[in-house]
Amino acid sequence: MILRSAAVAGGLVLALAGCGVLMPGGGQSVDRTSAGPGVTEDSVKVVFVGVDLDAVKEQTGFKTASVGDPEKQVQVLEDWVNDNGGLGGRKLDAVFKMYDAQTDSPASEEKLCNEVSQDEQAFAVVLLGQYQSNARPCYAQRKTLMLDISLVASDKTIYEELAPYLWTPSFPEHDAFVNSYIAALDEQGFFEGRDEVAIIAADSPVNRRSVENKAVPLLKERGIKGEVAWVDTTDIGTIYTGGEQAAVTLAGKGIDRVIFLGGSRLASIFATIAGSKQFTPRYAISSFDNPSFFLGNPETVPSTTMDGMVGIGFHPPQDVADDQMPFPAEEGPEAECVAVFEAAGITFESREGARQALPYCDAARLLKLGGDNVDGELNAATWADAVKKHGAEFQTASGFGNALDKGNAAAGAYRVLKFADDCRCFVYEGDEVPFADE
Repeated sequence: MILRSAAVAGGLVLALAGCGVLMPGGGQSVDRTSAGPGVTEDSVKVVFVGVDLDAVKEQTGFKTASVGDPEKQVQVLEDWVNDNGGLGGRKLDAVFKMYDAQTDSPASEEKLCNEVSQDEQAFAVVLLGQYQSNARPCYAQRKTLMLDISLVASDKTIYEELAPYLWTPSFPEHDAFVNSYIAALDEQGFFEGRDEVAIIAADSPVNRRSVENKAVPLLKERGIKGEVAWVDTTDIGTIYTGGEQAAVTLAGKGIDRVIFLGGSRLASIFATIAGSKQFTPRYAISSFDNPSFFLGNPETVPSTTMDGMVGIGFHPPQDVADDQMPFPAEEGPEAECVAVFEAAGITFESREGARQALPYCDAARLLKLGGDNVDGELNAATWADAVKKHGAEFQTASGFGNALDKGNAAAGAYRVLKFADDCRCFVYEGDEVPFADE
């Protein structure tokens, strides 16, 4: 049991990558007349958080493309920003901090928040691998701008509650994602012949809103009951226990369609547990579920688990292989980011290997867009005003479309994602489809 739990903990990380009470940023008066923390006349301090996925891979034996040296990647982006005028004339002072996601917990994330906001007194933080509900409110309380590149659910309400501090430069807003996800699954026949499906859901305030106010009603409109299994994501033990209980319950009820909502940790852990119990439902899939993990670890997740998987993808580095979508793209933000790294001698064997570097690049580009267009003092509020005004100029290097002209999350479109029997791989089908606000 100990060895198995350790393996699941490794899968959890690879499936990635005193502030416990919500005190909304949007509910506080926001000062636009003073410089923000970490801002001087000459520089702006920004902390980039890293997760050492390569170390976890060596420890557990799980297979995944190497992400390279994230600290060096951050240095390259710092140099690129500063060689191109900085942030409105100020130098970017990038500080790299490695976070041990294997020990992820509310206490660990509060500790990191304290280090960033109090010890470093940073203007902004680029968040990676932060899944606990207390993390983002903590930074907002400390007036620290967040560029969130974690595959975690953030809905319109949390962006409003934490305004102007929370932004997502690489991924979609979660309400729009859920609207599109359910619609696409319906169009692809995932619910055909069924009047009940299971939702394995992370038990967080944001995800409860998405599931209860969006997913379940959308299924009900289609004549389908959503059987929700809530999983406590406080730590590895609670995730494993919740997944095991859900697998036993759903198998007993004979429910053979499963959707995951709330983050990339749930799918790989649940599928591993379910397979060990000979529970073999058909799974829906999205970028939040880290499709590449299923392909790369057949000893952990049997290949039959992927049979019939269908859903939507918005993050190519973890969705499809390079033979399905050539890497790098010939033009556009992805090509531009790859060129920045290549000019500094950093190359990637595959798009999957760039799954941390590209969101880092998105964060640096968005920081620069706001910093270059601030009117008056540089703080989170004036930076947010600038991004709202110029958001239509930004497109993520990590996915499709653009939604910063209407919200705080950059990814504006998706493609249908399927597991194909002929290549035993995930493929995109059809054109890009804008995420549906309603």
